[in-house]
Amino acid sequence: MLGHPKRGASWEGFVVEQIPACCGDRDAYFYATQSGTELDLLLLRGSRRIGIEIKFSDAPRSTRSMQVVREDLKLDQLIVIYPGAHSYPLGEIASVMSLSSALEILSAL
Repeated sequence: MLGHPKRGASWEGFVVEQIPACCGDRDAYFYATQSGTELDLLLLRGSRRIGIEIKFSDAPRSTRSMQVVREDLKLDQLIVIYPGAHSYPLGEIASVMSLSSALEILSAL
């Protein structure tokens, strides 16, 4: 199962469904540009802009796309959700979190 080529897309779909289910009906959008920069979810919470990137990886890394999206959308926060258990900063760009940790933070907003 872990070697299946669709596991990343399946994980991403699962997480995308869980966020609105847990946090209620709020503004959530997919963002992509013609140049290939994309963001899995853009959440608008009042005046706050929160970016969600979903990675099926043991140790997600910062990407150029994350930097561009953060600047383009003027994100207040960028969260990378991964299937691991530990939360940690991803430089100054983002925070890596488990799904449960991210849902706890997002539901409080």
